[in-house]
Amino acid sequence: MEPHQRGPSMSYSPHVPDETHSMLAAIGVGDVGELFESIPEEVRLQRELKLPSPLAEPQLRRAFEELASSCRPEVVSFLGAGCYDHFIPAAVEEIASRGEFLTAYTPYQAEASQGSLQAFFEYQTLICRLTGCEVSNASMYDGASATAEAALICRNITRRNRLVVDERLHPEYRSVLETYLRHLGTKVLTLEHTGGRIDGSSLKATMETEPAALVVQSPDFFGTVHDLKPLAEAAHAAGALLVAVVDPISLGLLKRPGRLGADIVVGEGQPLGNPRYFGGPGLGFMATRRKYVRQIPGRLVGEAVDRHGRRGYVLTLQAREQHIRRGRAKSNICTNHALAALRAAVYLSLMGPHGLHRVAQLCLAKAHYAAEQLSALPGVSLRFADAPFFKEFVIDVEGTSARELRTRVLEHGIDPGLDLGRFDPSLSHSLLIAVTERRTRDEIDRMVEAVGREVRP
Repeated sequence: MEPHQRGPSMSYSPHVPDETHSMLAAIGVGDVGELFESIPEEVRLQRELKLPSPLAEPQLRRAFEELASSCRPEVVSFLGAGCYDHFIPAAVEEIASRGEFLTAYTPYQAEASQGSLQAFFEYQTLICRLTGCEVSNASMYDGASATAEAALICRNITRRNRLVVDERLHPEYRSVLETYLRHLGTKVLTLEHTGGRIDGSSLKATMETEPAALVVQSPDFFGTVHDLKPLAEAAHAAGALLVAVVDPISLGLLKRPGRLGADIVVGEGQPLGNPRYFGGPGLGFMATRRKYVRQIPGRLVGEAVDRHGRRGYVLTLQAREQHIRRGRAKSNICTNHALAALRAAVYLSLMGPHGLHRVAQLCLAKAHYAAEQLSALPGVSLRFADAPFFKEFVIDVEGTSARELRTRVLEHGIDPGLDLGRFDPSLSHSLLIAVTERRTRDEIDRMVEAVGREVRP
């Protein structure tokens, strides 16, 4: 692949093949440079692009294979914090890539969109079964926006202007939540923790303020799991609602939050058949009780029958002002992440309850194995050892910062986790580690070995 030699400026008609001249003539243009006249001369590229000569498809494929083989091996990642490396069955990609799904837009014209509407209806049904709730919408943008919208629902229902928010709620979720509430006159109170557990006195004190809702994440940002039932009882006793922010994979093992008293269940659906996509887009899911169905934002697909008694699907119960009278709307979200929701529906259908249970079991077992091995290293300790955790946990390291440790371990082809100093300077020696079912014992052992080599207590 010889590099293309520099030619004349694009402003001075570079060499083009004869067939290109024919196309230019057909559109009444005598020079390629004329196509770029709308771009100011000073910002135009004044030379030809450094491109190789054209290649036939077999040679092009071989060139890319050689290029790929020269790249460094893929880094083994133990990053999590809301975006996880879970296995995705090949059928998810195959089905989601079908043209009728991949290119479909908004299904306002129901008679022309029955396939898409049925897929979203199935998604809603699966989310209800997963969360133990009665109603689900057809997805939100991501876990953060779903959490914020849940808070707005609680304000609308209770007519109260205080929220109690778990201090272990994902910090980026909290940031989005506070942005939503900034100009609504709503005060946010913090539910504190003692060690790895929710502080009982803090729960009692905050519930006495008559909040609209208690927003709790379980597993929380640090990976620890909390019993939602007493939290729901405390919230309801104070006339508040409980919003549970959950990891959908954890529900393969844990009791469904809707059955434990949660009024609204939200979370990030990326683990359900969606790649990490370099951090996005995500998939927010939301489920609630039937009596709150008219408060739910976004799209809701309903099942009905036509005049001939045939089953059909349609968007339903969406207030028109949500689209054209935004100032009066309960929510200004009127769309969703439909393709990501479709992937989640395909994933859940393929896995089934037993498959999801097995994935959750593997995450639990592998995460605990990794935590045991790491905490046995000199200079490494398990933070929040007094609380149960699912697939994420925090370690503290001595003699170095988490940022420096991560940088050095990356040189071994392993990303050991998230430096928590990014969110809180007091946690600059703490690393958040996520272990999913994709991580092998060999990969975990290599990570432990690399951390042990680089920690210098």
